[in-house]
Amino acid sequence: MTDSRKLYIKTYGCQMNVYDSERMAELLAEAGYAETDTPDDADMILLNTCHIREKAAEKVYSELGRFKGLKARRPDLKIAVAGCVAQAEGEEIIRRQPLVDIVVGPQSYHRLAGLEARAGQGRKALDTDFPQEDKFSALSSRPKAARGPTAFLTVQEGCDKFCAFCVVPYTRGAETSRPAGEILSEARDLVARGVREITLLGQNVNAYHGPGSGGGSVTLAGLIRALAEIDGLERIRYTTSHPNDMSDELIAAHGEVEKLMPYLHLPVQSGSDRILKAMNRKHSAADYLRLVERIRAARPDILLSGDFIVGFPGESEADFADTLALVEAVNYGQAYSFRYSPRPGTPAAERPQVAEEVKARRLEELQALLRRQQQQALRRAVGREVGVLIEREGRAPGQLVGRSEHLQAVHLDASGARIGEIRRVRITAAAPNSLAGVLAG
Repeated sequence: MTDSRKLYIKTYGCQMNVYDSERMAELLAEAGYAETDTPDDADMILLNTCHIREKAAEKVYSELGRFKGLKARRPDLKIAVAGCVAQAEGEEIIRRQPLVDIVVGPQSYHRLAGLEARAGQGRKALDTDFPQEDKFSALSSRPKAARGPTAFLTVQEGCDKFCAFCVVPYTRGAETSRPAGEILSEARDLVARGVREITLLGQNVNAYHGPGSGGGSVTLAGLIRALAEIDGLERIRYTTSHPNDMSDELIAAHGEVEKLMPYLHLPVQSGSDRILKAMNRKHSAADYLRLVERIRAARPDILLSGDFIVGFPGESEADFADTLALVEAVNYGQAYSFRYSPRPGTPAAERPQVAEEVKARRLEELQALLRRQQQQALRRAVGREVGVLIEREGRAPGQLVGRSEHLQAVHLDASGARIGEIRRVRITAAAPNSLAGVLAG
């Protein structure tokens, strides 16, 4: 084993996959791999896949096809597929693309180094189990390299909601929560290496109920309050939430914990009660709007984000109008919207589908409304002072980029500021998707 082997990772999808890729890179670093930005000189290529987007599996197979020439020239090159497509497709990946050496699911990647050692020279390694051992406990502690000012930290995985459109319960499994002490230890380690903002991750993060050190369980609100006691950790966020798990305790934390940022991603998916029932969401539009009122009463300046699916099977024009009405009522600061696309194995995939041209028209109308609301939120910031955590250099010379408390991107002049600082910035202009400003004072 040498220190010269190179690893190329391509990450698809959600923030949890970003976190998982970081952990897999750390595991493989212990096996002698250093990361590279290009597959051309890699000794191992790892695709960490997502099954949420349309035709996700086919896109992975297409990507793998691009590596045939590399594999032909360099037979020792190892190619691995991880993540939710790996979980869903399993042995089919190796059957369709024999150049793949390793297939590993999201609950088994802590075994990746062993799979890598066994694979190659015609030998295949497959692990899509849901193992008994806790993968987080099995992972070694992070290398003590410096980090950027922000980091993701997975605290919960899986989902028990079984929404009719979603593959997560099948690819990530049932809801599980990490022990609170383990999370706090990882957070302190991140802060010691330069992190100032942590985003807590989970497929259903506000269902978090991890074991506590003194027995019993800790809620997400309790975990946030404990994290807020860590010196040097200045900002806390979490995503993604389900409306049914937005407890009174968590709502109160938004008004009481200064380090918990005034931003909340709270997907609703539709404004139609009929479609929400068909989706198996187990809440109504009125339930969601009452919840929004309570959250805003606790934290009046909070910026809300959401997810929407248009063209869900059976969605009528009246159902779509109900979605537009809910968006108008909430007034989102930003949101994500998608055309429904069937996921094999989910209940909604077997139902009569809405015509693609209808989905496209509805999505265009919804996105136009959401863009107007986002731009209004950005324009409201002009003239105000906001706290900006400076994260990186900008594309323009002498420019820095950071995020406001409301997760809005802010561009500013680099003179007098450094990456990792939180600075007061006066907002001078709003672009379609970001803000510009100058250091206050």
